[in-house]
Amino acid sequence: MSRSSIDSRVDYSLILPVFFLLVIGVVSLYIAASQDYPDRVFQMVGQQVAWIGIGLVLAFLTMFFSTKFLWKVTPFLYVLGLGLMVLPIFLYNPSLVAATGAKNWVSIGGMTLFQPSEFMKIAYIIMLARVMVTFHKYYPERSIRHDFMLIGYLTLFTVPVMVLLALQSDLGTSLVFVAIYCGMVLLSGVSWKILLPISTLAIVAVAGFMIIFISPGGTTFLHNLGMDTYQINRISAWLDPFKNAQSTTYQQAQSLIAIGSGGLTGLGFNKTNLLIPVRESDMIFTVIGEDFGFIGASVLIGLYLLLIYRMLRVTLQSNNRYYTYISTGYIMMLLFHVFENIGAATGLLPLTGIPLPFISQGGSSMVSNLIGVGLILSMGYQSHLADERWQNQSRRQTKITIKRVER
Repeated sequence: MSRSSIDSRVDYSLILPVFFLLVIGVVSLYIAASQDYPDRVFQMVGQQVAWIGIGLVLAFLTMFFSTKFLWKVTPFLYVLGLGLMVLPIFLYNPSLVAATGAKNWVSIGGMTLFQPSEFMKIAYIIMLARVMVTFHKYYPERSIRHDFMLIGYLTLFTVPVMVLLALQSDLGTSLVFVAIYCGMVLLSGVSWKILLPISTLAIVAVAGFMIIFISPGGTTFLHNLGMDTYQINRISAWLDPFKNAQSTTYQQAQSLIAIGSGGLTGLGFNKTNLLIPVRESDMIFTVIGEDFGFIGASVLIGLYLLLIYRMLRVTLQSNNRYYTYISTGYIMMLLFHVFENIGAATGLLPLTGIPLPFISQGGSSMVSNLIGVGLILSMGYQSHLADERWQNQSRRQTKITIKRVER
């Protein structure tokens, strides 16, 4: 296989926005570490660069996965993901759980290793895609009954993941899986006669929850029902970030002040002067807003939009239903991460501890997101490869026809 043929199959227009996002992420982490951990700057940045390197290698390898190979390994990856998600329930760092309220990291001997749910996102996406393709193969006709059956099958593979996340008390990651699930159900073509009442019920449930939450004694009632204190505090901080700005809502209040102080052009490179907890990961957008202002934040959002646009182009050009479903799931995951993280930093949404893709510090999230990019690149790569095979076959048939005519 020649290098030129490989180059012609790689979608560099999709790689470009990812490259710039990674650069922005490293620069933002350097700024955050310089302010909050001046003695560990190069250690933190070096670790992040190392994770990026690992992620890029895995993305490159994933790009060469054939459809047949990916189809075969999908169930094994799903089961492996579930197995890894059991680990944090028993192997966790008590101090980290006390700080975050969730048992979502595997820790051994006080050393935090990785977050299994991040890798499970990719395994979950490809598993649901496989289920949908298989279902449509055996039930090509459309009916309300078949739509309910499809939702049932998808739910069957979703429940184990949600149960494990509930045992980990990881609400933020649960919302990501719900977003992936909803996006893939919507793409599957389920009738609006099913989607409309379910959507209405969900809206009513959220509205009812908020009414109870803001009513006198509502938080106590929800706490007695089993809602964690840290979850109540995060919603309270979202509703009124400056009410307890020196205690429970400190992070949210500082985030809003930092972004607001950036103005149009920002304070300048490494001019951050406010203390914001976990600025290097969940609140990394505050670094961009404060140092580079509205213009810097707009460039970041523009890169995300460009990346999603390129992914949609690849998806629309693909004739492979399996890859189309995978792409949809990954796009939904990416959109939810970006929307929730930036929304939380700007006060539009409650804090959930969801990282900003390609920007926030964290090896598990970085590697998972880059593997997702590799899957999208694989779509284009396999599509170009199929076109080349078809063209070569056409040429051979043409040559055979010409030889027969000459005889």
